[in-house]
Amino acid sequence: MKKMFTLVLVSVLGGAITLGTYKTFLEKEEPQIANNTTDNNPIFLPTNHNVNTTALVAAENIDFTHAANKTIHAVVHVKSVASTNVQPTLQDLFYGRIPQQRQLGTGSGVIISPDGYIITNNHVIEDSEKLSVTLNDNRTLPAKIIGTDPKTDIALLKVESSEQLPYTTFGDSDTAKIGEWVLAVGNPYNLTSTVTAGIISAKSRDLSGKSTQSFIQTDAAVNPGNSGGALVNTAGELIGINTAISSRTGSYIGYSFAVPSNIAKKVVQDIMEFGNVQNGILGVIGGSLNSNYAEKLGVAETEGFYVDDVEEDTGAEEAGIKSGDIIKKIDNIKIRKFSDLRGFLDSKRPNDIVNVTLLRDGKLKEVAVTLLKNNRYILPVIGEIKNAKPEDLRKYKTKNGVKITKVNGTYSQYLQNEGIEEGNIITAINNIKVNNIQDVDNILKNRDTYQPISIELINSKGETNRYGLR
Repeated sequence: MKKMFTLVLVSVLGGAITLGTYKTFLEKEEPQIANNTTDNNPIFLPTNHNVNTTALVAAENIDFTHAANKTIHAVVHVKSVASTNVQPTLQDLFYGRIPQQRQLGTGSGVIISPDGYIITNNHVIEDSEKLSVTLNDNRTLPAKIIGTDPKTDIALLKVESSEQLPYTTFGDSDTAKIGEWVLAVGNPYNLTSTVTAGIISAKSRDLSGKSTQSFIQTDAAVNPGNSGGALVNTAGELIGINTAISSRTGSYIGYSFAVPSNIAKKVVQDIMEFGNVQNGILGVIGGSLNSNYAEKLGVAETEGFYVDDVEEDTGAEEAGIKSGDIIKKIDNIKIRKFSDLRGFLDSKRPNDIVNVTLLRDGKLKEVAVTLLKNNRYILPVIGEIKNAKPEDLRKYKTKNGVKITKVNGTYSQYLQNEGIEEGNIITAINNIKVNNIQDVDNILKNRDTYQPISIELINSKGETNRYGLR
């Protein structure tokens, strides 16, 4: 009897365990319909403790289709073919041949006018011998280079078409805001246009560390081949030209960078109107403020551009800007660091008038400054030169030349031994007379790469000497 009771008890327990296992692991859960409207208290609260958080709702309500439809047909695939020198063989050396290899480069471009002007990156088409562009409808057209600006990495191309082409319009990159949604549109692998989305992560980014750049940073996915493609806002307006990515692998890992549209537009307009880029300078020398720099200078401000010195014969000098001033705004654009100032000036040209807001002795002051054309140039070995004034030329009894304003510190002892000093007038380079720094730039650009530089110079004693530089 006792054994019978034990057997029954074991059977009951086994059945209970089996049923529990089935209910827990095997039986499918029926969907529950919420009939009541009572809200349960959430286990986790948003970090801003705002129950009516709208961030996710805002993201879900954004419609990218309008911006994408306005842009995809204006973005093209750019293919360039270039010849590069390769390591010669013994046979090549014997016959005096220079072996070359055909190199194919690809990228993207953006049509900016119905008659076929296309903007892209300079590095996409640099050194190209043959260019072609494939439209989003798979038509391929030959392209030619109208002009380039390596400093901003912008190039302007032109294609001929029997019909008007789809194009995109420039937006105002100065009004673009951090956190704003943007689309990156490119044609990286000749697969027709590709669209990715993200937000503006930062503005006025300088990747060089030399305060020569001012990029828009986004987290929209951009990969190799997207260079020269469009960065557009939700209205489909072009606010940047995608140029670079931050990567250790060569592929996108989170950040991409675009040349602001205001800079790109100005470069294109200069190329079309003047054939080169016209840069207007403010005429100040200094640096970005931060805690350490501010402490060193003994100022309370940690944002802005601190003016160490003002260059002579510039708009800043004429407007009365002084050493010790802190530039806080230009035309209502906040200046927190030098790349803010650099980006703004890159979108301006000589003779433009800008309103500069300064902090001087704890008080804000606004002055109007006329930007002037840069009249300074760095001559290899010698140092900084500038256009000579009429009184400079009269002093040295010459009718033409450029003036040495600062000798190269690396070669200062050598230059001093040769009698080359600040104030001397250079009258010719490579036996060609020079009247201004543009003449100097043209001579150096058009010379052979390994051709030495010779200069004709009048020193402080009125002696004319010639020097060979390497």
